[in-house]
Amino acid sequence: MLVVSIILEAAVAVLAILAARKGKPYVYGLAFTFGAYVLYDLARFLHMDVQEGALSALFLLATISALIAMWGLYKE
Repeated sequence: MLVVSIILEAAVAVLAILAARKGKPYVYGLAFTFGAYVLYDLARFLHMDVQEGALSALFLLATISALIAMWGLYKE
């Protein structure tokens, strides 16, 4: 199930990049967010030894970028 999640998250990130390139630059925030999810899930899947603090910081940045992207969508 984790592999399916990684594939879907990567697909969302790619689609967000494509949407951002069509004139919605704030959607790059969603691409970053889902890219972070892919990295997190890949680290879990590959049993990589990643410090918890690094993952927490990555998730905080992902949440902030998603918030900025959603604010841009809301304002549109």
